[in-house]
Amino acid sequence: MAYDTNNIFAKLLRGEIPSIKLAENDAAVAIMDVMPQSEGHVLVLPKEGAEEIYELSPEALSAAMAMVHTLAAALRKALTPDGLMIAQFNGAAAGQTVPHVHFHLIPRRNGEELRMHARDMADKAELEAVAARIRAAL
Repeated sequence: MAYDTNNIFAKLLRGEIPSIKLAENDAAVAIMDVMPQSEGHVLVLPKEGAEEIYELSPEALSAAMAMVHTLAAALRKALTPDGLMIAQFNGAAAGQTVPHVHFHLIPRRNGEELRMHARDMADKAELEAVAARIRAAL
């Protein structure tokens, strides 16, 4: 499968599309999901171009998972959710909406239903406020 270098996450990684960054290193970036399923929904994007996990190098996967681990701890500290769901989708049949490997970190709270995946844009100021809390916990 040929990787589409014009997908929205590839453009974001090149700085062509703005994002609310939480953390970045040579291999991965963590950003706020602009269509969150719950408060504090974070995405971790490997910088390596791969549509699905099968195409991602072991090194890129390891680096992304290290960032997932770091962000999970920061989410727990900053937002004190009751739980944390970590998800990664491969292919449209699995729910993947952007053809670039990425990991969802979704704080879960007892009694709170998840919003629909990739449906409603959040208020940028609200995302920035939550991002500041998460950055402070990093």
